[in-house]
Parts: sequence; structure tokens; C-alpha cells
Amino acid sequence: MLDLQRLRALHAVSVHGSVGAAASALGFTPSAVSQQISKLERETRAVLLERAGRGVRLTPEAHHLVALADEVLACLERAETELDQRRGKPAGRLTVAAFASAARGLLPEVLADLALRHPAMDARLREVDPHMSVDMVAKGAVDVSVVHDWDIAPLTLPPGVEHALIGQDRCTLLLPQGHPFAGRESVRREDLGGERWVCQPPGRVCHEWLVRTLRTAGHEPQIVHQADENPTLVALVAAGLGICLVPRLGRGPLPAGVVEVALEPAPVRRLYALWRARAGRRPAIAETVRTLQEHWPG
Repeated sequence: MLDLQRLRALHAVSVHGSVGAAASALGFTPSAVSQQISKLERETRAVLLERAGRGVRLTPEAHHLVALADEVLACLERAETELDQRRGKPAGRLTVAAFASAARGLLPEVLADLALRHPAMDARLREVDPHMSVDMVAKGAVDVSVVHDWDIAPLTLPPGVEHALIGQDRCTLLLPQGHPFAGRESVRREDLGGERWVCQPPGRVCHEWLVRTLRTAGHEPQIVHQADENPTLVALVAAGLGICLVPRLGRGPLPAGVVEVALEPAPVRRLYALWRARAGRRPAIAETVRTLQEHWPG
């Protein structure tokens, strides 16, 4: 009989794309995951992982086992859900994935509240890139994902994944204190021609939104500085190096020398909680979604 933990290790490599990432998700060392898969190869008398550059790829036999593991893990999840329903109280481990600003601006209070009110629950956070979250919840790598969408990038969900709106996060213009717009209550998009911008790199939704929006308003954006993290963008504005557009969630207090001004029409991103439909009856998931909505700062 195939060992479930070894199947789970192979399944994790398939979901996360590498032995190291699988080990991080499972809470093991990469060596322990490699040992589990080596034992599974001996059990099945098949090669399951092959070298691919500096990483690995799954063989056809491994993909077949992963498909079977999906079915086994789905049965286990259904059993756990039914047991949790019978208990009627949130309990057990639950993993929440969130992108950086939600992990910083929303999840700490949510996790602390869950720990206080439901001591039998073990909710754990994983900060992940937004584009990975939907796939991770669909494949069972996490139980709940906090994701966002914009008008230019609406949320698309695979079959078997459900969602609930958490709230809407407004974005505002941040300007150096001496900027000509700093004394205004609001600025229209058409007024932004010729500005020097600090922005996230290409490929990020905020970058694409800025470029598309300004072009629609008749301006070609002049992006002079690029940085991944919002605190870095704010620091660049504080130094007088440009202006930026930043969502309010997780932004933190503005430093001296930075002024916030509304942009009209106001850009808005929507935040959602995602979970697998087959696990949606778990009290822990229902309570996590409710607590996310309850703590929404908007």
C-alpha cells in the first residue's frame, strides 16, 4: 500500500513547483521531502522526478500518481470537513495565503482575533504573490486565499473554488509636500500629464493600471523609479523623486513630507476570500471568512 505522507510530498512538489517550495509548505526540510519521494520511487519502482536545469520536473508516472493523490486528498478533506461539522466549532489547522499589503494591513488583527476566540483553531499565514493564490487554493496548498482584482484584471476562478467579497480598497495619490497638487482636495486623471512617477515594475497590476489609465487620459506615463514594495514607493515620494498611486490597505502612516490627495475617479481594487467548495462547510473556513469581513478597515 502506498504511503500517504509520501504521496503528499510528491503532490506538494507538483503544486509548488520545486522540492524546496514543497518543503516550506509542508513544514519539512528539503532533504526530508527528497527522502520521502525516494522511498515512494522504491515503492512504485518508477522514476518520479527528473533533473531540469537547476530544478526538477515530474515524470509521466509522477503525474499519474499526483492525479490519484488529488482524489485521495479530496476524500480526506471531505472526511475532515464532516467531522468538523459534527463538532460545530472552528478547530484544526487552517492556512491562509495573502498578498503583501493584505498580510501586513489585515491579517495580523484577523489571526489574533481567531486565536483569542477559537483556541482550538491553528490559523497560519503564508505571504504569497497574488498571481499564485488562486491556484494554491484550488490545488489544496492553502485553505483560504485573500486575493484582489481591478477593473483591468477581473477575478477569474477555476471550477470548485468559491469566493466572498471582503471589501473595497481605494487608491490615492501620494505627492511630495511642495508639489503643486498638494493643496488640492482631488486631482483628475486628465491633469496628470508630464508627472514623474514611482511605480511597481511591469507585470504588476498597479503598473498596468497606471499605464493604461494615463494613456486613456491622453498621457504617456514617465515612470522614473520602480520598486516592488509600497513602503519603498512612499520613501521615494518623501525624497521628492516623483508621485505614486498606492492602495490604502497596509500602507501605514505617511512620513513627513508626503501628502495624500484623492484621484478622481477613484481607482478601487476589490479584495476577496477564496476557498475550495468541498471544504466550505468547515466551521474554521466560515469563521475565517467572517472575521476577514469583520476586520475590514473600510
